Amino acid sequence: MTTITIAWLALPFFLGFVIYLLPKIDKYLALCVTFASVGYALQLFFKPPLTLKLLDNFGVLLTIDQLSGYFILTNALVTTAVILYCWYSDKRAFFYSQLIILHGSINAAFVCSDLISLYVALEVSGIAAFLLIAYPRTDRSIWVGLRYLFVSNVAMLFYLVGAVLAYQAHHSFSFAGLRVAPPEALALIFLGLLTKGGIFVSGLWLPLTHSESETPVSAMLSGVVVKAGVYPLVRCALMVAEVDPIVRTFGVGTAILGVFYAVFEKDTKRMLAFHTVSQLGFILAAPVVGGFYALTHGLVKSALFLIAGVLPSRNFKELQNQAIATPIWIALVMASFSISGFPLLSGFGAKVLTSKNLLPWQAIAMNIAALGTAISFAKFIFLPRGGNSDNINVKPGFWAAIILLIGGLFLANIVYYEAYSLENIIKPLATIAIGWVAYLIIFKHSLIKLPRVLEQFDHLIGVMSLILVLLFWKGFAWLGI
Repeated sequence: MTTITIAWLALPFFLGFVIYLLPKIDKYLALCVTFASVGYALQLFFKPPLTLKLLDNFGVLLTIDQLSGYFILTNALVTTAVILYCWYSDKRAFFYSQLIILHGSINAAFVCSDLISLYVALEVSGIAAFLLIAYPRTDRSIWVGLRYLFVSNVAMLFYLVGAVLAYQAHHSFSFAGLRVAPPEALALIFLGLLTKGGIFVSGLWLPLTHSESETPVSAMLSGVVVKAGVYPLVRCALMVAEVDPIVRTFGVGTAILGVFYAVFEKDTKRMLAFHTVSQLGFILAAPVVGGFYALTHGLVKSALFLIAGVLPSRNFKELQNQAIATPIWIALVMASFSISGFPLLSGFGAKVLTSKNLLPWQAIAMNIAALGTAISFAKFIFLPRGGNSDNINVKPGFWAAIILLIGGLFLANIVYYEAYSLENIIKPLATIAIGWVAYLIIFKHSLIKLPRVLEQFDHLIGVMSLILVLLFWKGFAWLGI
């Protein structure tokens, strides 16, 4: 198992280089990597956890278990869908090479349980993501990419300083060392991860970056890339009980903040991006079941971004006056049902499982976030249908990608089939119904436009400073200092 794990980790980087040498089979090599990841992830659900000590004296560890399996499977399925979506496009070998390197670096982040190897994985993923964002080489894409790279690098600089302080206190880079790390180390590490994962106000770089990137890149960013910052927060909460309340608090705050913006957003891709922020909050709100929620969210959000890319407009007001082709509308509604928590799709099981693992003080806020989700996705569900299919720009690989992702949402019901009881079904259906009524009566005609001042580049670092102060306060409070 150890040899297989090392080979699996190295494969994306090796084939990422080989793609440059053999550009005519770039897509096939890329698919080989994702298929290997699917196989590796699935067997993790049937084998005992594996811990690899790379450097004993420094606490450099890899932990591969069921939690890793959920995140790795998400990465594999989403990357496969993106490759299929781009299959008949004019993307060159460079795109597929960077896509697979990004896939490999995120896989590495999903098995790390120490601070220094996680730092390396996150830095590599940041560079690869930047190159994909800037791939079109337009002035706009280059600026959005550089903006992302700058924010990411500043966040990781904070993180690295915190990792050094944690090592100084514990003489180990292991996540377990956070238990005895000083508050300033905890604050700096969490600031880096919160920013990298798009959590709370330190993640407000995310809406512009995800909405302005190319459609397949947006699907990758929202589906898996931000989870490279979320996964270590979940892992830390499970390993170190002292940080669990901090993670849950930010989970609740993130869920509310993201859905608040999403309800009033009039742009499809920006609405989906804000909902990425909100749904990441659901993952953090109940860390013990965060893996399953991450899988469900990755599949549905990637599908929604791919579908949004073929809609005739990004403006909801314009879409309300244009009939969408029925097949596209059906796919859009199915994905919207899943993220809203409708039965028969895995979003239902994920929401039920999460709600059963919330602490009492979280329940009201997370129910409000769930209601906001229903309101937001009613915007898609109640769009007119029956338009001409000839007028939509659908790539030949589009349906293969959508079938894979939505099919995954049906199959993932197996994970928590116990959710299908009358009691569990009534509450989500009631929440969705109330959300639809609220949308049709109130929010459909709302003209409120929320300010974007906090998203501006010159405010992003200032927001990081505010979050750092909040983390210092939380760290001192929970450590009893």
